Amino acid sequence: MRLHKIISTILHPIVLPTIGVLLYFTFISQSLEKRMQLIVLGLVFVLTYLVPLLLLIFLKRFMIIKDYEVSTIKERRFPVIFMIVILYFLGSTIIQIPTIRNLGTLFFGTSLSLACIYILFSVKLKSSLHLVSMGSMLGFFLIMTNFNNLPLLPIIIVLVILSGILASSRLYLKAHTPVELLVGFSLGIVCQFVLFFSEVI
Repeated sequence: MRLHKIISTILHPIVLPTIGVLLYFTFISQSLEKRMQLIVLGLVFVLTYLVPLLLLIFLKRFMIIKDYEVSTIKERRFPVIFMIVILYFLGSTIIQIPTIRNLGTLFFGTSLSLACIYILFSVKLKSSLHLVSMGSMLGFFLIMTNFNNLPLLPIIIVLVILSGILASSRLYLKAHTPVELLVGFSLGIVCQFVLFFSEVI
């Protein structure tokens, strides 16, 4: 069980945006000067990791959530809305930088997928936030590979394998049902493509 918890922590939704940006600057766009890359990376790290972490600590401290897993739909509502806003803000900020404009799609798409997850709360479906984040990153790099002719197949393969490992861990920990995992993963991928094609059209 300990291994599965470690996997869930390493591939946590608040960790993956920073990893995604690191991969982007390493394999897709190095046209932005290093100083600006660090600024963007720092902004993403602060807003998608440190701030949400502090929010969870605050919510637990005042007993608004029982634990950091935010395992019930009721506990997830505010953190999900919070992340929708944060990710949309990041997308709006990054898209204004011409040389890395397409990176904004990653954040807009993830924000959209979280909005869909919030809507699904109304039918008592608690989709996996872990798999949404993995699906969003996979969808983004699939787009970069197929429509920008970039040699990113190794990244795609690694992300697919990690998605499978993460899904297995979430099932083992009884954090989600197979349907919740599949819905989350599918939304993450589909929303990236929806955003991409809406910009193209």
